[in-house]
Amino acid sequence: MTPATTIIIAVAVLVVAAAIVLVTSARRSDVRGAGALSRETVKRDKAIKAESGAGPSGAAYESAEKTARSTALEKASEVAPVAWQAPDEETLGVSRRQFFNRATVSMMTASLGAFGVAVVAFLWPRAGGGFGSKVTVGRLDDLLVQIRSEKGFVYKPEARTWLTAYPTDALPKARKAYSNQPSVLAGMEAGLVALYQKCPHLGCRVPECKSSQWFECPCHGSQYNRVGEKKAGPAPRGMDRFGVSVSNGNVVVDTGAVFNGPAIGVNTTGQEAEGPHCITGGGGH
Repeated sequence: MTPATTIIIAVAVLVVAAAIVLVTSARRSDVRGAGALSRETVKRDKAIKAESGAGPSGAAYESAEKTARSTALEKASEVAPVAWQAPDEETLGVSRRQFFNRATVSMMTASLGAFGVAVVAFLWPRAGGGFGSKVTVGRLDDLLVQIRSEKGFVYKPEARTWLTAYPTDALPKARKAYSNQPSVLAGMEAGLVALYQKCPHLGCRVPECKSSQWFECPCHGSQYNRVGEKKAGPAPRGMDRFGVSVSNGNVVVDTGAVFNGPAIGVNTTGQEAEGPHCITGGGGH
């Protein structure tokens, strides 16, 4: 069978199918739609109603009801007017504006009170230990041994302080340079210096340099000798320090008061760099 013959047969089949569809759709159905009654059913219902003699039809019933309906207006009963009385303020409550005004004032008062309590708590020295109070950092003999074993520097995080040894032969100069800071001088006479960890320039934490045996700030290059006296950099003075006391062999650092470091040029120990610097110096004095 050639392709042309196949195409002709296919076209003929399609034409016949289309004709069947058209003929089927053109036929009238006795049913007028979903839910509609056929003509025979309607005639049968009318015949049954006529034979049974049932009540009037819907149209007749509706007409009878309209006729029986009265169109006369009925007068409403008279009601005596009630005298107006001002509302009770307690019953009425507060207005929207009053509510928001009172809420705003209450919230502002509570916020300012909480802020004030927080400020007082921050500034008030803590008596229970920790930074801002007197901190016991250990026994004097043990601390001196620890300083030597750790090559000159011991850090106490609970007091935020560096502990270093103060040489006995430098005490005459120290008594002149630190005469206005008796609690700091008392620690020196006991053989210790407690230095605040913050650089007096911009507050960076100053680490030790084991090779130079100095403190050297990594932020801007300020340098201090082992007892915190300024040697180089932009810092305005030496490292700040805490008062030290010794009670029954225990060393107590009073972190509640910070003493300003010595002025530029104070060098009671005469210590120079003992090796390479960890940070390049930020300039001279």
